[in-house]
Amino acid sequence: MNVSSLNSTSPGSRSFAEAVYKNVIVTVLCIAINYINGTLIHTFRKHQIFYSNPRYILFIHLVMNDMLQLTLSTLLHIISYTLNTFSVSSCLLLLILAIMATFNTPLNLAGMAVECYVAICLPLHHCRICTVRNTFILMSLIWCVSSLSIMPDFFLLLATEPLSFFTSKVLCARDFVFRSSYSLKKRDASHIVCLVLVWLTLLYTYFRILFAAKGATGDSKKARNTILLHGFQLLLCMLTYVRPMFKDALVFLLPQRHADIRFALYVFVQIIPRFVSPIVYGLRDQNFRKYMRRYLLCRVIMRKNHLENNAVSDTKPAVSKKTHLYQETKP
Repeated sequence: MNVSSLNSTSPGSRSFAEAVYKNVIVTVLCIAINYINGTLIHTFRKHQIFYSNPRYILFIHLVMNDMLQLTLSTLLHIISYTLNTFSVSSCLLLLILAIMATFNTPLNLAGMAVECYVAICLPLHHCRICTVRNTFILMSLIWCVSSLSIMPDFFLLLATEPLSFFTSKVLCARDFVFRSSYSLKKRDASHIVCLVLVWLTLLYTYFRILFAAKGATGDSKKARNTILLHGFQLLLCMLTYVRPMFKDALVFLLPQRHADIRFALYVFVQIIPRFVSPIVYGLRDQNFRKYMRRYLLCRVIMRKNHLENNAVSDTKPAVSKKTHLYQETKP
């Protein structure tokens, strides 16, 4: 493409084309990751070995939470490009669910680390503590705690904003909807408290497992590696909280690339961490890998047989037609 064709392209058309390909990239990544996560959920539902084990229940809760968070963040991203402004009442629903799903992730990781600690350091009490019932109670507590991180802001918004605000349209982002200084300070405080508690939980469980497993058995090594992976994913979760600082620094250095910086940070902060759970936990686990491979192989074989049957059915009319023509021309 020559220089004249680039110069003849209007800024409006360039911005429209840019919005289209960015939204296409985000949508394709969202569908691909959710398809992998959906396969994990299907595998979980089909086998009792998974849905009767607290460890797998917590894992699949993490996967479902990632699917919800990724879908909502992708929807909000597309809305910001296509509509620019959005109804406050509808935006509130999407934001509250997205914020709760984001807050759930570190809490779920802490719960998974505690389960590993109980299995290695308290094996005689594992069956009594880590039951399916207690696991569902823990998941309910996770959602209750995450709701406490945003619901006070919602009630404050109802008390301080006029009714006309809820029928107006704004940019669908947390800072533009929850605008009070109290909400901003509480958000930062809740993030700090949550991350500190989760990091302390991970460090405590890791070192207790490290010192308790003097024989360095295979289970203890796997548990330590699993908690290290929890820490790695928690680092990825922390990117959500430091994203504004990275964005401000990069925009200061590259003011002309504001839109590209915003898009790149969105992909690395919101999408890439959602890809870690199915790859690191699902495919790393031997049981999940075995059943997923069997399920995927069955799907491939069924697809191959379906194509072969279609090919055979397509050739049968052609053969009968040739036979009919031969019979008509036969003297």
